[in-house]
Amino acid sequence: MKANTPKLEPDTYYHIYNRGINGEKIFKEERNYAYFLSRYAYQIEPIAKTFAYCLLKNHFHFLIQTRSETEILQNVGEVQNLIKNVGEVQNLADVQKTASFHISNQFAKLFNGYSQAINKAYKRTGGLFEEPFLRIPVDTEDYFTRLVWYIHHNPQKHNFVADFREYPHSSYHSILLLKPTKLQREEVLEWFGGILDFQRFHQLQIDEKEMEHLVIEF
Repeated sequence: MKANTPKLEPDTYYHIYNRGINGEKIFKEERNYAYFLSRYAYQIEPIAKTFAYCLLKNHFHFLIQTRSETEILQNVGEVQNLIKNVGEVQNLADVQKTASFHISNQFAKLFNGYSQAINKAYKRTGGLFEEPFLRIPVDTEDYFTRLVWYIHHNPQKHNFVADFREYPHSSYHSILLLKPTKLQREEVLEWFGGILDFQRFHQLQIDEKEMEHLVIEF
């Protein structure tokens, strides 16, 4: 990680963004989307909750909340090394440092593992993703609300579809359907006041100039 890259902290909301190196496609064909999400669930679920996402050909967006220090350490099997007695932590700063390390490390495993699979499948070499991946803390309620809208509208913004609701590789339909999901569906719907209000908000026309300080683009 570059020295000026902000560290990912536990128990924090983030807008996570990354793209293919030099704008290269990271999803070469349809099956890649499902494979990436399966790896994402395996690597990121232990260290973060996911509220919204969108995968496009050469980039993606996620809205996540990193888990607490204790959850992260338990989920990656490190907590016993940092606890002297039941409920007694040796050094809170060490716990936070270790938890932050595991957050970044899990994302590194996701990107490296996916890159290796793509390189093998398509006979390519070298890195696939830009480094470092971008992250912005989501620190206001307005940011959270508008960011969900922005992420789901991204395919329409980039002219992949005329209507964002037609795009298959975002969390919009996963939030509306009753199928099992690792998304924080109930929390998102409750945040917007239910399914109908969730849908109504997504039909609003939000001026993206008002969101320039909230979004990430290379």
